[in-house]
Amino acid sequence: MKTSSDSLRRFLFEHAPIRGEIVRLDAVWQSVIERHNYPAVLRDLMGELCAATALLAATLKLQGSMVLQIHGKGAVKLLVVECSGDLEMRATAKWEGDLAQGTLQDLVGGDGRFVITLDPKDGNQAYQGIVALEGDSIAEILQNYMTRSEQLETRLWLAADGKHAAGMLLQKLPAQAELHDDDPWERAVLIANTLKPEELLNVPASELVHFLYHEEDIRLFDAQEVVFRCTCSRENVGRMLRMLGREEVDSILAERGDVEVHCEFCNQRYVFDRVDADAVFADIIVMAASDTRH
Repeated sequence: MKTSSDSLRRFLFEHAPIRGEIVRLDAVWQSVIERHNYPAVLRDLMGELCAATALLAATLKLQGSMVLQIHGKGAVKLLVVECSGDLEMRATAKWEGDLAQGTLQDLVGGDGRFVITLDPKDGNQAYQGIVALEGDSIAEILQNYMTRSEQLETRLWLAADGKHAAGMLLQKLPAQAELHDDDPWERAVLIANTLKPEELLNVPASELVHFLYHEEDIRLFDAQEVVFRCTCSRENVGRMLRMLGREEVDSILAERGDVEVHCEFCNQRYVFDRVDADAVFADIIVMAASDTRH
C-alpha cells in the first residue's frame, strides 16, 4: 500500500472523550537524513523524535515552534527537532564513534537531558522544560511528560526506518460525565497496542484508523501538510556575526581569511569575506553615528 506521505491527520471519538493524531513523513524525512550519513540506530531515533514533535506541536496548537532536544554524554551527543505550529520541520543530530543497537538510555548515557522548548516567535519569552529521562524510548519519556505537565493521559506509538517516519497519538480528554466500567480509553489504548511498526509506517492514516477502530464512531479530519523547512539565511547569519562583535569577527578574518558558518540542519554553508563583514557592520556604524546627533 502506498503511504499518504508528509501529512498529519486528526481524529476524534464521537462518543468518548478521546482524540488522536497520525503523522507520516516521507519526503520530509528524506530531506532530514539525506544531508548526513546517520548510523541506522541514530537515524531511527531521529525519525521517532520527528514524528513525536509533529504530533505534540499539533496537539498544543502552537503559534510559534516547539523544539525537542536530547543532550547526551554517551555515544549520542545531541538530537534536536524543531517543528512550527504550521508543521514546518527541521532536525539534526551529533554523535561519536560507532553506534551499537541499544535503548535510548544506552545511547545517551547516564546524565542525558531531554529539553522541550516552546518558542512563541513573537518576541515574548520562550518556555523551556527539562523532561526526566524516565523510560527506554522516546514514546515512554514523552508520555510521562504529557501526563505530568498537561494532566492529560497521552500515549504515543512511533516508528522509523530509512524511508519513512510515522507516529500515532491518543489523548484522553476531560470527561463530561463518569465513564462506565468498560472504560473506552483503556479499550482504545489496548487496541492501539496491537499496531505493528510496519503498519504504522505503510498503511494510510484513513485505513489505519478504520483498521483499528472500525467498531467505533470516528470523525476523521482533513490532512495537514508537513514540510521540511530550514530557517537559516544569510541575513540571520549576519545578525549572529553582529552579536559576536566586530573585534571577534576581525580576529577570525585575520586568522582564516573569511568567516564560514555551517548550518547543521540543512548543510548550507555561508562564507563572509572582509567586504561582506564590512557590510554586516555598516548598519551598526550608521546607527551609532545617527545616535550621536541627538
